Amino acid sequence: MYGEKLKDKSRAYYVGLMNSCGYRNKDLKKPSVGIINSFTDVNPGHKVFRELAQYVKEGVWAAGGAPGEFNVPAPCDGMAQGSGMHSILPQRDLIAASIEAMVNAHEFDGLVFLCSCDKIVPGMLMAAAALDKPSIFLTAGSMIPYDDGERELVTPDLKEAIGEVKVGKITEEAFENYKENICYSCGTCSMYGTANTMGVFAEVIGVCPIDSATMLNASAAKIKQARDVGERIVELTYEGKTFTHFVNKTSISNGLKHISATGGSSNAALHVVAIAKVLGLDFDLKLFDEIQKDIPVIAKFKPSSKYNMYDYYKAGGVGATLKAIERYLERDVEMVMGGTMGDLLDGFNKKVNTEIIHTEENALHKGGCFSVLYGNLAPKGCVVKKSGVDESMYFHRGPAVVFDSEEDLRDYMLNKTIKPGSVLVIRYEGPKGGPGMRELSIPAAMLVGMGLHTSVAMITDGRFSGASRGPCVGHISPEAWEGGPIAAVQDGDMITIDLNNKTINVDLTDEEIEERLKKAVKPNHPAKGFLRAYRNNVSGADEGAVWLYGKDK
Repeated sequence: MYGEKLKDKSRAYYVGLMNSCGYRNKDLKKPSVGIINSFTDVNPGHKVFRELAQYVKEGVWAAGGAPGEFNVPAPCDGMAQGSGMHSILPQRDLIAASIEAMVNAHEFDGLVFLCSCDKIVPGMLMAAAALDKPSIFLTAGSMIPYDDGERELVTPDLKEAIGEVKVGKITEEAFENYKENICYSCGTCSMYGTANTMGVFAEVIGVCPIDSATMLNASAAKIKQARDVGERIVELTYEGKTFTHFVNKTSISNGLKHISATGGSSNAALHVVAIAKVLGLDFDLKLFDEIQKDIPVIAKFKPSSKYNMYDYYKAGGVGATLKAIERYLERDVEMVMGGTMGDLLDGFNKKVNTEIIHTEENALHKGGCFSVLYGNLAPKGCVVKKSGVDESMYFHRGPAVVFDSEEDLRDYMLNKTIKPGSVLVIRYEGPKGGPGMRELSIPAAMLVGMGLHTSVAMITDGRFSGASRGPCVGHISPEAWEGGPIAAVQDGDMITIDLNNKTINVDLTDEEIEERLKKAVKPNHPAKGFLRAYRNNVSGADEGAVWLYGKDK
């Protein structure tokens, strides 16, 4: 089966070139396994893959396969905060397309995806969906938290420190110390942002070993796990079990329910919809909300609580959070490392710390992690991570303070006074308007650091980090660049946000909005190179902000 290329004389070029890379003819008779490595020196969640890839390859060789490694981009959202963020979300689709092109060109039989961070995990899931080959995912594991002698700190604490130092809550010396030490080691940032949300999602839908994301990167268990993955992919290749053998609408529903139960990232509303679309499933923001809206939130992690990812692992890990919502899950879906979801649940026997991972009866919230809001400001919807909002802000009404870019907002926050009760409106930062739908992570964290997250709301057609907390409403659709109603808002307009009733409205009539939109002027947000192509072709946030994997035209 796997030696056909040697028999076909017309494939002599392939055989000769593979020999030049050091592969022997007998190696070419083995399953060819692509090791898709997102290693880079400039991303702590991915720097570790230089070493982990070797252990995966050892497992492949040991099981009788022939591994071949290649690389893809791996941007760090944290490093790109500000102007570099324009290029982050578009890379999700670029990563997916580059993998698909490379795998099809080289005809790998099975695939191992090494990924950790915000756009790399969903990008690789999209690629796996498009290719539908035997596939396993492996994430890097979490970063070691920093202990300053009083408490354990992780990356969102550094972002909030920007606001704290501005208002004098911490000293400049403490701030400098945080900058040097909070990001204490390599591994994925030890918070439940988009990276770990999507990493755990990959585990729950069945294509990644359980607890791959929550265990410490600096552990022997991670090395052993990498070898296991290398061996298992060869078995899967012989078995002919492809990505869609494991991933379907049922397993995606399980994954989304678990995201909601654990207080996951609002960016899941983009990525889960996008992955489902590549699979050809009928899936939109309304279905996203319908699946998650009644799931009890049984755990919350940094920055929505004091607990980090290693706390999650020690408290019982992903098996424990799945067990807590067992009655909501479909048991019959298969898991890539063996068995079914039901087998995993029945075999779970770890001791659970119920202060961190609650029971359903003692849930932190009863009605889902997210609120998907609709109204005259967001006819096609918008998303807020309700589990990260203080209950006093579930209903908020206040005057708009309008900004046409993230830069304008940051300048205002650093140099002017924000009045309690305000609604900060940041527009023209959507998929097309930014372009690239920037993440307003630092302004959101500054709001918390300044102590304003219980009196000031922030809304945008851009997005927020999965690690954001506070009354931050993102993904407003349609976006301002496309003539969405958010483009009609002016300073002083009264805006009402109601998370319980899932509404967001501005005190304007339809006629007033229409008249203002006729006079709206787009700001100068230039789009050059690939960002121009992105602006011209990307879908709205309500459809997953899909670019290269959109509908056929």
